[in-house]
Parts: sequence; structure tokens; C-alpha cells
Amino acid sequence: MRRSPRSRPATAANGPSAPTTRATAATAGPSTGRRPSMKGTILAPGHRRRGVGTMTIAPDDVQRDTARFRAMRDIVGQMRERIPGKFEITKEGIVHDMMAPGRPHELTAAQVSRRLEKAMPDDVLAHTGTPDVEVEAEGIMRHPDVMIIAVADMEGEGSFDPRTLIAVIEVVSRSNPDNDWVSKVRDYPLLGIPVYAIFDPRTGSGAVLSDIHRTPEGPRYATRKDFLYGEDVTIAEWTISTDGLPRYA
Repeated sequence: MRRSPRSRPATAANGPSAPTTRATAATAGPSTGRRPSMKGTILAPGHRRRGVGTMTIAPDDVQRDTARFRAMRDIVGQMRERIPGKFEITKEGIVHDMMAPGRPHELTAAQVSRRLEKAMPDDVLAHTGTPDVEVEAEGIMRHPDVMIIAVADMEGEGSFDPRTLIAVIEVVSRSNPDNDWVSKVRDYPLLGIPVYAIFDPRTGSGAVLSDIHRTPEGPRYATRKDFLYGEDVTIAEWTISTDGLPRYA
């Protein structure tokens, strides 16, 4: 018999098993007040990439305007053609996860997508491909592992409008878990994505974040429901099993 997911109020703790309080918006970052470390390379426009492992942080006071975002997007387009890995844009700059996703990561995304689509109507997809999701005005471009979206909203050209997404799902990267547990917990409510589900093959657990509300730091998820692999989990309107999802060795 599968156990039911435990619904808990939002927390500002790092990881799925930390204690929770209702007064705090849903985040997964540490509560030290320090900016979380990012193991991926973060590059600012105008800085050259000097080799694997180099990290150049864009200063906080750099004007994050549309021209700057477009410049970073052009850089990402050029780098994707010749450098392996995953590229995204945040308010800090360009995030490059230098390690290509391994089999457990890709299998998790594929199985979650398949299980969701079995429960969904034909006019909704759990999409695992391109394009990116972006909002120029916020200076953010992300590429979720799985995007739940209506077929009609996939039509057309260019990046997806995040306001058309029903939910997004990320499989935690072995090399850069803070990107999924911290940065995207901040970015996705800012983009207006109503539900964010996290699957973590490191720990065999995850969380579903929802109910965007305003805070002094900006929009945040107010509700967090943790789950363990083996339990059923509800993402937006659809409930799936997490039995048999792969773990990192």
C-alpha cells in the first residue's frame, strides 16, 4: 500500500525533510541569509569564459534591462552550438551546468512525463523538449525538464510564455542541486508558473510547491507538499505513482 503525500506548509529550509512553519514562503534554500552557492558556472555579459570551473559573478548592481537580457540570450545561443551542458539565464547571469544529464536524470523525466500523460486528457502534454521558457522583462530564461502545457499553447514560434504553463517539473542535478532547490524556487513564482514539482534522485524524495503569494522579497510559493519515492504525488490536477523511479548511485 502506498502512503499518501504529507501536506506541509511552506518552509525556508534546504532540502525536503526540514521542519516547516506556516509563516514563511515556500523555499528550499538555507536560512543563513547568505546567497546560495552555485556549482554551475555563472557568466556575465562581457566576461570571457576562461575554462571549465571558472566562475564569474555578475555584480548585483548591474542594470538588468532588456538589452542586457538579449545580449545574454545571444551568448547562450552561440555557446549551445559548441559547448556541452545546459544553459539558462537568471538575474545573476548565465548559468551553465557543465555536466550532461545522466541516465537516472533523463529516465526520471521520461517516466514522470509518461505517467502524467496517461492521466491527462489528450489536449494536454507533459512536454520534455524545447523551447525555453522566458520573460524578457524579468531577465530570466529557464529550460524545465518537464513542462505541463496545453497542446494549443505549444503552437507558434519562439519561447514558451510561462503564463501558459500549468506546471513545471525539475529533476535535481547531481552536479548543481541548488539550481533546482533554491534558484528555481525563486524564479518560477516570479515567472507566474503556478506549480513547481521537484524530484530528487539523490535522496529519493521531492516536493510540490504551489499557491503563489506576495512577499517583501517578491512572489513566492506559499504551500509545499513533500513526498518520498514510493508515494503517490499530485501535480496540478493529476496524481501519479513514484514507485520505481531511479536513484543516483
